[in-house]
Amino acid sequence: MDAPAAAGRRRPPGSKGPEGSNRYGGRVLVIACGALARELGWVMAANRLDAIDVEYLPAILHNRPERIADAVRDRLRRVRAAGGAHDTVLVGYMGCGLAELDRLCAREGLERLPGAHCYELYAGPEVFEGLQRDELGSFYLTDYLVRHFDRLIIEGLGIAGHPELLGAYFGNYTRVVHLAQADDPDLDRRARRAAERLGLDHCRVFTGCDGLKRHLVELHRRADRARPIPASAP
Repeated sequence: MDAPAAAGRRRPPGSKGPEGSNRYGGRVLVIACGALARELGWVMAANRLDAIDVEYLPAILHNRPERIADAVRDRLRRVRAAGGAHDTVLVGYMGCGLAELDRLCAREGLERLPGAHCYELYAGPEVFEGLQRDELGSFYLTDYLVRHFDRLIIEGLGIAGHPELLGAYFGNYTRVVHLAQADDPDLDRRARRAAERLGLDHCRVFTGCDGLKRHLVELHRRADRARPIPASAP
């Protein structure tokens, strides 16, 4: 199941910070792709990143990347209108949001996850570049894409109703690379079946979530430094 359109751990709208100001005081808002929901949850729970609030957007936006910037802008406006105020806003998309997302970030003073796409975020730039050098015809699947392969790939690309599209979409690919965030034998089997469905070879590379963790932990540290120091008891 996709992450809900709106989720996270926001404080009640209108919460007051120090001296009655309408600020959370050292909090981070992440507006993220729903495809990152499980991994974001893992990282935040494992590292106790309690200064981060998350709003998820539907993962299906990946099929319409020209809509991502507008969706991020609309969600940001809704959070702010509800009384949300954060010191930092991180956009949980990479280059998949196209140039318009970068323009939105520049206008609004938002940060964005680095890299061209989540494959590079998970694998790391060096490993991803190596995979590309080894085989240009690689089609990448994250754990999320493996779990939702039929809905997002077979149905989402219209292959279910028009099997002849399989060759049009994947005729130039040679292998499926499963970038695995978790050690999950069931996902491994499903990734192999996905490769067979596409008529491609299969390769598995374990990535974990260190790339995502690194950026979130740094944001949380910055938020901690921005938190007001409680007044001493009299």
